[in-house]
Amino acid sequence: MKNSLKWISLSLLICSSVNAAQAPAKKLITIDSDVISFTNKSFGPKAMEIKSVEGISLLEIDEDSINELSHEMHERFNRCGGFMVHDSLDEALETLESSEIRNFAKSAPFAEYSLTEEDVVTDMIAQVSEKNITEVIKKLSSYKNRYYKSQSGVDAVHWIKDHWSSLIAHRNDAKVELYEHSKWDQPSVILTIEGTTDETIIIGGHADSVAGYWGRANAHAPGADDNASGIATITETIRILANSGYKPTKTIKFMGYAAEEVGLLGSKAIAKEMKQKNANIVGVLQLDMTNFKGSDLDIVMMTDYTNQQQNAFIGTLLDKYLPEVSWGYDKCGYGCSDHASWHGQGYPASMPFESKKGDMNHNIHTSRDTIEQSRGGSLHAVKFAKLALSYAVELDR
Repeated sequence: MKNSLKWISLSLLICSSVNAAQAPAKKLITIDSDVISFTNKSFGPKAMEIKSVEGISLLEIDEDSINELSHEMHERFNRCGGFMVHDSLDEALETLESSEIRNFAKSAPFAEYSLTEEDVVTDMIAQVSEKNITEVIKKLSSYKNRYYKSQSGVDAVHWIKDHWSSLIAHRNDAKVELYEHSKWDQPSVILTIEGTTDETIIIGGHADSVAGYWGRANAHAPGADDNASGIATITETIRILANSGYKPTKTIKFMGYAAEEVGLLGSKAIAKEMKQKNANIVGVLQLDMTNFKGSDLDIVMMTDYTNQQQNAFIGTLLDKYLPEVSWGYDKCGYGCSDHASWHGQGYPASMPFESKKGDMNHNIHTSRDTIEQSRGGSLHAVKFAKLALSYAVELDR
């Protein structure tokens, strides 16, 4: 009998081990509650809602369904990403229940800034080169893809680091670093121009690209608009600031985030770490897709998960320095880009976008996301580079 029990116990142990090995790995995500009926219908038992608070839901989802979810969020809801992936239940619950922090970040008093740097800004924005922006877009979109788990995704970020380093090589107050992530290969990249106070301004956009949802590491994903255009716009902003000899009072950080397309992973890690270090971040500008003019409006400020007063400040910059540019407001949904990572940590964040969400470039996340969709040039992105320069300089004072 004892031997029989031993064999039964051993058999059960083996079966349990096999079942555990066969069970799909799970991920925790937060997502807009308005998509829950869709996830229930499309993913069934692969996606289970755990809790919902103020329009945001916490789901447990099979890890191998994340790419499909990302694809469907773009196709069905016009959201790039549209969710955040979390490392633990505690972190997910904290994000879900931090409505107080989110509301504070949305409505917190933003410092009153009068526009005082007209001569400096006017000189800088006159130097913005469409040709330079186009060249960077073409270079980044020449990689097979910039997926966060592919070698070409790693190589592309190293190219960004090297190129940004060349732009600030003559300055002793600036540096470029790779921000390594422990759970995937693609790093984020951060360029810092040191100021003289503890205040920090952040201008960022994501460096990765995706296409489809199967075999993404081998897919052709040029990502010219999403988001080579944002990185190219940031690059031109860096070039002009660096060459001007401008010495900021506040530290200015430019960021190219890894792994945005799979749940804002790169920006979430950086924002969380900076919050833990009590970083005094006075403003965050997100540049995600800047070169496809799909609407009657040139620049569209996203109002959800952003800071209302900073959005208004950006509006004054547009009226002052780009009076020929038409602009307005729209919404993009929860987790639609990296600004949500900063907003979730209580920092004032804004996302000026290239069009209304309903008019966005529907070639993104496909092999058709090439610069030819923007007539082979970067006239639209030029407007965003001028805005970024005026933002950096006027927010610095």
